[in-house]
Amino acid sequence: MAADQFVSAGTDMPDGRLKASDTKAQRRPIEATHPASSYLGKLRLLVALDCLLVEGSVTRAAQRLALSPAAVSRLLGQARELYGDPLLKRSGRRLVPTPRAESLRKRLRALAAETERVMDRDMPGAGREEPDPAVLESWQREPMVQAPPLAMRPAFLLDDEPGPEALARQLAGIENDGDPRRRLAKYIAVVGRKSGNSRPLTLTESQDAFATILQGDADPMQVGALLRLISYRGETAAELAGLVRAARDSFHASGAAKTGADLDWPAYPSPRSLRTPWFVQSALLVADAGHRVVMHGSHAGGKLERAVEAIGIPVALSTAQARVALSQKNIVYMPLAGFGARLQGLMSLYPLFESRSSINSAVHLLNPLAARTMLLGVSQPAYRELHRDTALLLGHGDLSIVASSRDVAECNPFRAMTMHRLVEGRPVDLMTAAQSEPVSQGIGGLTSLEYWMAVWSGAARDARATEIIVLSAALALMTINKAANEELTSYRELAVELWERRHKRACSHQSR
Repeated sequence: MAADQFVSAGTDMPDGRLKASDTKAQRRPIEATHPASSYLGKLRLLVALDCLLVEGSVTRAAQRLALSPAAVSRLLGQARELYGDPLLKRSGRRLVPTPRAESLRKRLRALAAETERVMDRDMPGAGREEPDPAVLESWQREPMVQAPPLAMRPAFLLDDEPGPEALARQLAGIENDGDPRRRLAKYIAVVGRKSGNSRPLTLTESQDAFATILQGDADPMQVGALLRLISYRGETAAELAGLVRAARDSFHASGAAKTGADLDWPAYPSPRSLRTPWFVQSALLVADAGHRVVMHGSHAGGKLERAVEAIGIPVALSTAQARVALSQKNIVYMPLAGFGARLQGLMSLYPLFESRSSINSAVHLLNPLAARTMLLGVSQPAYRELHRDTALLLGHGDLSIVASSRDVAECNPFRAMTMHRLVEGRPVDLMTAAQSEPVSQGIGGLTSLEYWMAVWSGAARDARATEIIVLSAALALMTINKAANEELTSYRELAVELWERRHKRACSHQSR
């Protein structure tokens, strides 16, 4: 019995640590047999990391390696120290690889496959060869009975089931196939085969798959299958980046850099959200300061459209209209259905799944007018770093991600927050302490929209709403100017000044 098997079982720990209940005596066999600096020790780390990448779970990897979960957690922790990278992060029910881990995946798989081949050649009865394609072709014929659509047929594990190498050759044969449905089927197979034979899509594969979908060449069943499989595994940064590139190609965003947009501010709140869109007023403050702001979003029950129209932000239904509006007003709102109708259609699949898909993540990174910087709101904690990693793959070096509960970049000053930033390509985390929350003034018989407009006009004073607007604008200004975290206070003071002078600026704009 391996020394690792003497370690008591523990739970899946997202950070790879052992449970506090593990004693020194229980840890000693691992430490004694696994010095991370030895050749054998490093080899064991690579084998364990390969298994974790395949299984996406400490528990399942432990079962496959015939080790305890605590032992595999220990190996993961040592691998993280070796590479100086988290390698795997918790996302829902799975461990999702970081870009560094993804870059190692194919090499680790090759190492594991070669090890298995070397071992198999020494075993009695080993050396089974894959059948000659010419022999297989001689047995091919049309089926006697066609299976009806969605037929459920039993599947059996056959003795001559193809191994990983044969599956790879099979999928490679579809590479240049002109039939888009066969190409998409290939990618579904890459993601959806059983454990050990599946993997996430590469950036190039993801871009090709979603280009096929956005061109309208995919079977609807294929679309649903691919989206659900990727969501179940947990999106990787490469898959998300490929999706975004395909989406940008679909609405020809490559020439959008001529607009000179300063900040991309996506807004994709849930239709069920009851919160007031104070961030729209923050964006208008930033535009009044002379910066070009691009907002885009989905219908979300119409609240966002009502807000931008009421406050005078121009609405553009295409990238061409958006360029004109941006040059005239310094700000524009672009409904997703206007410039990315197929994306809006994919977003509308939510009621069929009752859960989000990769599309919901990708729309935040579209940046349709190629703004220099981005301000994102990401509700799920595990996805904030994923969005930052994806932005780097897409070549975006400057953005801020707000820990929002509704997928809109709106700061909440009354809660302690961590904001994930990129400043000239360098990851930076900005932590803010919670402020004491003032009591909000009642709306006094006004509708929610009327009260929202009354706060902007000054007819109603709301200290709570003002703090939200000011802090959101301050972070936007920091992002545009690539400022250090320490400058948040000075940018907040600038945002307060912009808020107090907002009507003077409005009057000066109208007089021009």
